[in-house]
Amino acid sequence: MNVNRRLIQYARLYSKSILIALVMLALAVGTELSGPFIAKSLIDKHILGVEQTWYETSQVDHHAVSYQGHWLKRGDYFESTETKGNPATVLQAGQNFYFVDQSLPFHENPTIKDGYITVTRNGREQESLTVPAMKLTKEELFAFYKPEVPYMWELALLYFILLMMASVLTYGQHYLLEITANRILQTMRQDVFHQIHRLPIHYFDHMPAGKVVSRITNDTEAIRDFYVTVLATIFSSVMTMVGIYVALLILDVRFALICFLLIPLLILWVTFYRRYAVSINQRIRVLLGDINAMVNETIQGISIIRIFNRQRKTVEEFESLNQQYFNSQMKLLRINSATGYNLVGTLRNLFLITLIAYFGYQSLGLAGAISFGSLYAFVDYLGRLFQPVFQFVGQLSNLEQARVSAKRVFELLDEPGENIVGGKIDRYRGDVVFEDVFFSYDGKKDVLKGISFQAKQGQTVALVGHTGSGKSTIMNLLFRFYDPRAGRITIDGMDITEIPRQHLRKYMGIVLQDPYLFTGTIASNVSLGDPSISRERIDQSLRDVGADRLLHHLPKGWDEPVLEKGNTLSAGQRQLISFARALAFDPAILVLDEATSSIDTETEAVIQEALEVLKRGRTTLIIAHRLSTVRHSDQILVLDRGVIVERGTHEELIGLQGKYYQMYQLQQGQAKISI
Repeated sequence: MNVNRRLIQYARLYSKSILIALVMLALAVGTELSGPFIAKSLIDKHILGVEQTWYETSQVDHHAVSYQGHWLKRGDYFESTETKGNPATVLQAGQNFYFVDQSLPFHENPTIKDGYITVTRNGREQESLTVPAMKLTKEELFAFYKPEVPYMWELALLYFILLMMASVLTYGQHYLLEITANRILQTMRQDVFHQIHRLPIHYFDHMPAGKVVSRITNDTEAIRDFYVTVLATIFSSVMTMVGIYVALLILDVRFALICFLLIPLLILWVTFYRRYAVSINQRIRVLLGDINAMVNETIQGISIIRIFNRQRKTVEEFESLNQQYFNSQMKLLRINSATGYNLVGTLRNLFLITLIAYFGYQSLGLAGAISFGSLYAFVDYLGRLFQPVFQFVGQLSNLEQARVSAKRVFELLDEPGENIVGGKIDRYRGDVVFEDVFFSYDGKKDVLKGISFQAKQGQTVALVGHTGSGKSTIMNLLFRFYDPRAGRITIDGMDITEIPRQHLRKYMGIVLQDPYLFTGTIASNVSLGDPSISRERIDQSLRDVGADRLLHHLPKGWDEPVLEKGNTLSAGQRQLISFARALAFDPAILVLDEATSSIDTETEAVIQEALEVLKRGRTTLIIAHRLSTVRHSDQILVLDRGVIVERGTHEELIGLQGKYYQMYQLQQGQAKISI
């Protein structure tokens, strides 16, 4: 399973939005990176440009400056047709500017003394030149700068506009990526939830509910961070670095090549991090799933924990698990610290030292001069170069967490299951036949061994036997929660393995010993949201099972709220609602799994009356320990260790005086003792 490829496949579902966001991101990066070039132009041309050679001019325009009765203009502002007059130079020495009435071949290291300015050039042979100079007043100096002010304002305005564009583009791309990530997450969660309904029942026998919930919530949320934060950061970092390297190549190829050394360092960096962090991230996600599973189990069994005074032991077990989670987080934190911002800062300082040394080398005149604007751009770009490195390193942990979470989610999605089948089949009569059925949960030890019996439409067949004899397993096979290892099961002559599970269960109903109620109302728990079941049918089903006699006191009637699992209702009330649910769906085959075992005698009398209506015309299979509830069954099957050892009516089995007789006598004796 290629996790990266699967993540990209989900991203392709919304590729248009992502592409637009990335284009906006590229434009935002480009506008932001134009800043140093604007600053370079501002410094070199409009701030330091005043120190270029000036010439007397006869053409007075907005570039011309009046000084001591003469009009001067910078040499780079002369048109090709203009005639240049006597040259002059404006030069800074210390904190002041001076006017020199001649052109200087070089401007390095200016010093002023007694009205003379000396410039010195360092090279293989040191050169110096001393000329008279006149100090400029503030007003005179401003006159030389005044022609540059409009250009400086234009550049400042351009820079401001670019910053605003970058802000708008950054907001737009972040907004689009947020929306897209939430859509991807919505799709992924729908896929996972849909997959849960495809998975066979035996998957949940070995997977705690809390771990499944953790994959739907925590793991998918980590994947959301990947699409929103990690993906945007990585693309932004890559685009920014590419743009900076292009800018550095434009400014100076040699220094740009030095900065390219950062790329192999980053590759080694990521390789080292992944080598040590992946296993820890996997451990963290597993532990988080274990914590969720334990919390879920604790909440479900909180009453048992308190009854048996297991609070302290449970807390100790949770603390142990929580400590393991903490220790794993600390290991990851140490790796992040070792490979994080400190290392980035060290690399940045090394490259900054390299830049200073390189500029110093250039300043010595050994390899040509470099402007102050270029130096500013270099420093700015070098600082910007490490910003995406900071961002990228900061997302390494989130990236690995997202990949580990994605792997867990995709493992769940890749579990073999059965698609929910549309359409429907005609209602079957309900003639059930088991033909020499064998079944094993673990593939080693058979739980059912050669089970054969018939249950015809309208008949009631009871399954009795000690715990572990195979009664519930027969029902699990009938509902196709599992398929037999050998033999076959037919309904109306059709092998049930050839019938889609959803179609097979369409005309089956079940009432469990501990009925499950969903959050909602009594009415919604009867219909389960099926639009084909009308309100009138809900009302009639509840009245038929006698619910109006036991639930008449509820303030809102059938619209009374039901909390999770129906904990606000008694066991008998929940069972009545479960009976009404089975009746409302009008099944052809009805299964009663210890349906009256947890109901008091008065409630059982009410339900027994409803059962006669409920069973009429249906094939009814009853699993029971209380033999008094099955004595009127058409056939009673007695199971022992996966084998049917006796079968017949109540009177026939009593007459045999075998295992059923012993069980019946034992229960009758217990009943007398209890009296």
